[in-house]
Amino acid sequence: MSALRSATGLGLVGIGGPAPADPARRDPEELRALAERAGRELEGAPALEIARWAAETFGDRFCVTSSMADGVLAHLVSRVAPGVDVVFLDTGLHFPETLKVRDEVARRLPVTVRSIRPRMTVGQQDGQYGPRLFSRSPDDCCQLRKVEPLERALAGYDAWAAGLRRDESPTRANTPVVAFDARRGKVKINPIAAWSQRDVDAYIARYDIPVNELFARGYGSIGCWPCTRRTRAGEDPRAGRWAMFEKTECGLHT
Repeated sequence: MSALRSATGLGLVGIGGPAPADPARRDPEELRALAERAGRELEGAPALEIARWAAETFGDRFCVTSSMADGVLAHLVSRVAPGVDVVFLDTGLHFPETLKVRDEVARRLPVTVRSIRPRMTVGQQDGQYGPRLFSRSPDDCCQLRKVEPLERALAGYDAWAAGLRRDESPTRANTPVVAFDARRGKVKINPIAAWSQRDVDAYIARYDIPVNELFARGYGSIGCWPCTRRTRAGEDPRAGRWAMFEKTECGLHT
């Protein structure tokens, strides 16, 4: 982690490949056992304690993922793991405001942001699959621009943290604080799963955390610009994602 940071000087690494492989990687069954035990023992624990457990247990084989809606999770984990890798999936379709948060997180926080790109540019994808794939088959677009890049990005880690919260939508209501991600063979940590929006807002105010300006303009959840709209009064925060489709998740967390 620190080597990447010192190489850039700014804490931002724009690369498309995975983190270096480490021969000390744990066996998936050991990871499963760790996750199941921690999921029981850490339920109800403070978010910082959950993050500390992850950092101490996995060391350099632990990273944070962030959509850059804000810098809350990156800041939280950096308090117990300065220099931690923060994986951002640069789809090529983000709002400028999202990229601004990414750059602010890289500049202001003691983390190393790894900006991971898809194998194809948007133009190359248009050439192979036809223009505006996101409007015809958003699952395929998400697979190409988010899911596959995440698989590459996580290759060198045993565990990853995400900013999922139980109050965000019905599909996330049962989010565990620690679980085994069987599809990837890794431990997935959700330190702020039990937080409310009020908790998030209080943390942002207390630590002056970078936050996406689009929230102040009526967006409840922010993804790629073609598939995100403002939310209406009474809607859950993720109602503005893929609003024309029966789709609420991009595939990263399913």
